Amino acid sequence: MIEVAEGSAEIEALWTDLYPELKKIARARLRRSGPNTVLDTTGLVNDAYVRVAHAAALREASPATFLAYAARAMRSVVIDLVRERHALRHGGGLQRMTLNTVIMESLEALHEPLAIDEVLTELSAVEPRLSQVVEMRYYGGFTESEIASALGVSERTVRRDWEKARLLIRAMLTE
Repeated sequence: MIEVAEGSAEIEALWTDLYPELKKIARARLRRSGPNTVLDTTGLVNDAYVRVAHAAALREASPATFLAYAARAMRSVVIDLVRERHALRHGGGLQRMTLNTVIMESLEALHEPLAIDEVLTELSAVEPRLSQVVEMRYYGGFTESEIASALGVSERTVRRDWEKARLLIRAMLTE
């Protein structure tokens, strides 16, 4: 395990307890990305750990909240990797790369990870909970009940938020 700063023993304990679930989330995330990422499951989980290890707010978090935060960290790792691969110093030349996911298949055309990240960032400024629901479903592979538990809302609210988020994302991507 990676050495962490003093005072984050609680985070390390949570991470250790939830490691199998985190590997499952990472495996699903990478499977959805197809061959477009150079990370493996362990690499994604470990990179996310580095980002989560210093989050003071997670020291007393519930497992559901912790998993939601880890899903966000995994999103960040994947997006940073895509940005790095597209940087001009690496040859630039952005190529369209689609995310092949079951969850987002209702969108007419899937867009590259950077466009989705940009839309989620805009969405979080307007509707933070909608953005969290999308992150947890899309990047974390969470079920509606897991999302409801983590956010402290009903499953019905999660379904409504998901539908609203899909409509907003579709509109934002087609602009």
